[in-house]
Amino acid sequence: MKKLLLIALVLTFSLNVSAQVKTPQPSPFSKQEQKVGLTDVTIEYSRPNMRGRTIFGNLVPYGKFWRTGANKNTTITFSDDVTVDGQTLKAGAYAIFVKPNEESWDVVFYSDTNNWGTPREWDETKVAAKTNVKVYKLPMKIETFTMSFDDLSNSNATLGLMWEDVYVGVKFEVPTDKAVVASIKNAMNGPSAGDYFSAAVYYLQEGKDINEAKTWIDKAVDMTKDKPRFWFLRQQSLIHAKAGDKKGAITAAKKSLAGAEKAGNADYVKMNKDSLKEWGAM
Repeated sequence: MKKLLLIALVLTFSLNVSAQVKTPQPSPFSKQEQKVGLTDVTIEYSRPNMRGRTIFGNLVPYGKFWRTGANKNTTITFSDDVTVDGQTLKAGAYAIFVKPNEESWDVVFYSDTNNWGTPREWDETKVAAKTNVKVYKLPMKIETFTMSFDDLSNSNATLGLMWEDVYVGVKFEVPTDKAVVASIKNAMNGPSAGDYFSAAVYYLQEGKDINEAKTWIDKAVDMTKDKPRFWFLRQQSLIHAKAGDKKGAITAAKKSLAGAEKAGNADYVKMNKDSLKEWGAM
């Protein structure tokens, strides 16, 4: 009997030792990935809450560097070289530190990402880029510290930081145009209809040589004339309009409209009708 009791006690003790209490982290980890143009950008950070506290000027003092979140360094990783305020950040990972003030923040991209909080000894040689950004007051309170990718375009984006009633944004530029132009030149050695189409649309969107775009989109449409693509014809109409060829734009828009109606694509039907009305053809 004593032996059985001893075994039971040992088992109970073993279970208690191995059991672990799991609770939520007070500042949960977050990872956000974003494609900007052709560049992959990733943010990894921990997100503290206000919990009734005054944040800036109190919990996060003015004029002192802050880790930009909680726990391990907040990091941002770029797959290509990017530009911040005229400064080149080589492809790779950087810790983000900020020095908040009432009207503006200093934002620093630091090459050493292996700190817990701010570095014990600040090393200016590890400052890869530094910029000063304006503080915008929000009309509401943001409970959880939030980072975001805002105002996306083919060539740039803004890294947004929000907490309490404050928003700041750091604009960065990516080398999309250089990469696209190189790929266009390479593709033009033996382009497909899709190559001509993509190149033409890119030139239209980025305000490049519209006559070159017109040549390319016309080739794309001609190469697919046996099976017309209404989305090709839609872009052809826009490019012709931008190039000053209103008659050609209307002709292409009418063909695109017919194809969209046949395919049951309501979005393209509306876009083409709106353009035809704008050009006085409906």
